[in-house]
Amino acid sequence: MKTIYLSLLCAVALSANELTMETIDIESSSIDDVSGEEIRSADAAQALARKVPTVSLVRRSGVANDIIVRGQKKDNINVLIDGAKIYGACPNRMDPAISHVLTNNIESIEVIEGPYDVENFGSLSALVKVKTKKPTEDLHGHIDLGAGSFGYLKAAADMSGGTEHFKFLLSLSAEKSGQYEDGAGNTFNDQVNNYIKANPTAAPSAYQDQYSDLDAYTKKTLMAKMFIDITEDQELRLGYTANRSDDVLYPSSKMDALYDDSNLYSAEYRIKELGTLSKQLSFEYYYSDVEHPMSTKYRKSSLMMGVITSQLTTTMQGAKLKNVTDLGSSFELTLGLDGSLRTWDGTYYKNGDALTYPGSAPLPLQGITKKSIDDVKTLNMALFTSLKHSSELFDTKLGLRFDNTDITPSNTDAPPLKTQEAQNYKAVSANLFTTYKTTEHLNFFGGIGKASRVPDARELYFKGMMGNVVGSDDLKQTSNYEADLGMRNSYDNFSLKSKLFYSYLSNYIYYNSANTVTQMGKVLAKNAFENIDATIYGFDITGSYYPLDTLYLDFGLAYQRGEKKSLPSNQTDTDLAEIPPLRGNVALNYIYYEESMATVEVIGADRWKHIDQENGEQKLDGWAIMNLKVAHKFSHGFGLTLGVDNLFDKTYAVSNTYRDLTLLNGGGDVMLMNEPGRYYYANASYQF
Repeated sequence: MKTIYLSLLCAVALSANELTMETIDIESSSIDDVSGEEIRSADAAQALARKVPTVSLVRRSGVANDIIVRGQKKDNINVLIDGAKIYGACPNRMDPAISHVLTNNIESIEVIEGPYDVENFGSLSALVKVKTKKPTEDLHGHIDLGAGSFGYLKAAADMSGGTEHFKFLLSLSAEKSGQYEDGAGNTFNDQVNNYIKANPTAAPSAYQDQYSDLDAYTKKTLMAKMFIDITEDQELRLGYTANRSDDVLYPSSKMDALYDDSNLYSAEYRIKELGTLSKQLSFEYYYSDVEHPMSTKYRKSSLMMGVITSQLTTTMQGAKLKNVTDLGSSFELTLGLDGSLRTWDGTYYKNGDALTYPGSAPLPLQGITKKSIDDVKTLNMALFTSLKHSSELFDTKLGLRFDNTDITPSNTDAPPLKTQEAQNYKAVSANLFTTYKTTEHLNFFGGIGKASRVPDARELYFKGMMGNVVGSDDLKQTSNYEADLGMRNSYDNFSLKSKLFYSYLSNYIYYNSANTVTQMGKVLAKNAFENIDATIYGFDITGSYYPLDTLYLDFGLAYQRGEKKSLPSNQTDTDLAEIPPLRGNVALNYIYYEESMATVEVIGADRWKHIDQENGEQKLDGWAIMNLKVAHKFSHGFGLTLGVDNLFDKTYAVSNTYRDLTLLNGGGDVMLMNEPGRYYYANASYQF
């Protein structure tokens, strides 16, 4: 413990120049030049967790990991990719939204913590805005070749160019990795086997010998964009992104992903200066789809029960009409309509054939396909408005949104299976945020807001393979009532931003592992989601110090605490799950030659001590690691980056084991997933 605090205090918190931390709005955080700096992995979740102290990683695999923002994840945070939404198809979060965009295509990521977004559906506790590369008029190109420990290989290239009125961009990448080793030298397969030694009843989930050294994943991506200036005041933007992942291993789960394929299409039309009532009118449309089969193919359980596959698909399409008007010289009014439709469907298969229920008297079920999610449709329609005002002393933003959401399952099951009820939700969201500019060097800011999000199809309707209903179709929507307060100091060689927040979550959707049922000797969740009330509060500090023109320090620190104000049924633990402990990071950056730089980075976290043991969380040790990197720029556009992460080869875990995910459980603690051990990497680049 002493080592942890010394590491944090002696360097206080993070934000290395590998992704320079800036602010777009004073209440948000941004990491810039992601494609140019984050070259060791395609995983955007890892980039965020390394550089934004309020963001934590949920480790599931070597890629496609999830994020927690201020103790919130899943649908409690909203992820947009160039204004478009994409949802993962996997109910076990193997393919979260942030996993469908890769770092080599990302220009910047902005994180707006709190309920301060009214333009988009479901921004309960945070909005993560991913902005990908834009086409350029001049011809530009970039080539990256990367290699790292554990068999990591990557190649990426992009080209952009055009004319004054037409610009295009094309980006391609491919990468693969073997199973990484943790600090103790254990591969994915080793971690699973070590867990089974202590928990023998989990033995069916061991990898078959022939697959014990299978690669952790392979991934390919394509991104294409066209920007067309129709006239001086009219612009059309078209985009397409494809991701193809194969054989992604999830060692702490009972299944792996055979593949994970996604497509994202987007179109935006803008017209400026239509008159006094319209400074800019825009119309956006997007469509995304994801196909995700997870399977026991590589596990020993398939030798006994056949290959079980849970095949899931989801689509999301949305449209937005927005008009921005100047009211005088200091007010800006935005009015808009927003709508979206999500579909989600899942079916269980055995050896390629759809599983069906066995016949039973007096109501035979023979031939009825076993569904996990029965073609559920979520239709949202909304109105929103915001008003901005700027003066010499104050910048103020007001926002208001009204949502109407219908969620409808297909209900193809026949009696005696339970008919699942359709749901309708209405919500009003509102916020106020103000910045007080006291002096050139000191600003205060604060906000209050309320936002809501509806339950998703898994929380409402999901069924296990045995037919047990995991979802609860009477869930209420969650509302977040939040207050934020902060201060920013900015001087020639020093900047500091400090924030406090308090969030009250009404009807928070929570997993209750006490709601179980035994079928065929297996303990299965039944109506496992409940509404409770809870609070989350905390602080974060970020800043930079420039003692010399060639030497500077980036740092950050974050802490959150979560408590249940009403308890799940038959439980007594008041600690809220998935609230990361005190976490900090610091990076010392030395510019030794023009744009060439060397970085020493320390990241650490306290132990997990406020945990929800009744719902599967464990006490985790604190940790601290050191990373080194040198990025050298040669002439004529060539560059070389060399680095090592986790220099001292520590064995540690960053994410806990809350049972809202289905993880390996042999009767004792759920299996933990350790982070990579010492990791060397190199990247050669050329740009023109």
